[in-house]
Amino acid sequence: MTILAIDFETANERRDSACAVGLAWIAEGGVVRRESRLIRPPELRFAPGNIRVHGIVPADVRGQPDFPAVMAEFLPDLTRGLILAHNAPFDLGVLRAGLSAYGLPVPAFSYLCTLQIARQVFPDPAGCGLGKVAARLGIRFAHHDAGEDAYACAEIALAAMRRTGAADVAGLTRVLPLQVTTLPPGPALPRYRPAGAGSLAARALSAARRDAAPEAERLRFAVRGSTGNRYEVALEERPLGLYLRCSCPAGRNRRRCRHVDAMVDGDVTDLISRNFADVERLRQLIAGAPAGHRIEPERVRRVQAA
Repeated sequence: MTILAIDFETANERRDSACAVGLAWIAEGGVVRRESRLIRPPELRFAPGNIRVHGIVPADVRGQPDFPAVMAEFLPDLTRGLILAHNAPFDLGVLRAGLSAYGLPVPAFSYLCTLQIARQVFPDPAGCGLGKVAARLGIRFAHHDAGEDAYACAEIALAAMRRTGAADVAGLTRVLPLQVTTLPPGPALPRYRPAGAGSLAARALSAARRDAAPEAERLRFAVRGSTGNRYEVALEERPLGLYLRCSCPAGRNRRRCRHVDAMVDGDVTDLISRNFADVERLRQLIAGAPAGHRIEPERVRRVQAA
């Protein structure tokens, strides 16, 4: 039987927003293979809280494969094997939601939760979160990196196997009050489309063909500076095209600033106005204009004073 641990990181609160996956295979009492991949989620809406956890920003995944392309390599092992995950309902939920989001059938999956295993084998008043259990067991890893988390999950299962005397990881169900959970297969669902996604490109193209001022006036972003000051990044229509102007000292002195770069890259880490959809609209305006009116990111990055 194939036994492998899995961990997902997500872009926002949606289960179908996976932006990274890590896997670790177990055989002969040890971890024999490790893989990790970045994933482009269906929409590039990254919640600041999620970014603070895993450090992945939209610019990191914009050119990466989508969920089906990444997971195609691993689905055979996942469907015929035993999956381990720490807080497994979350990671299995992401796996199933990710397939459903692209209209793909959801196969049956069988899993053990290493959080439940840790609570039985390594109980502690401090809790049994992945980082806490790994620290108590001396497992060295970089928390919230999907590949590292999958490795730590696998090592916790192996430690539990050794502590209980189970013959293998699957054998933990014979020495603990624990059962393998099998999720039934699910039907293919209509492919998920982010709200308004179907018209984003059309709006961008039409905005570039006509006077873009009304569109530009709506794209304003409040951002947090390195010292905590609040600045405004605004998209403006100029005779030569669209320009981003920032109210920070660098922007006022006609120098390129990191706040403009962040908006162009889709990095919402310091976005305090929380208009995340507008960040993607900005990207579409930059990338979707027709050839005669195309605005390259390098030009948009040039901050022009009013």
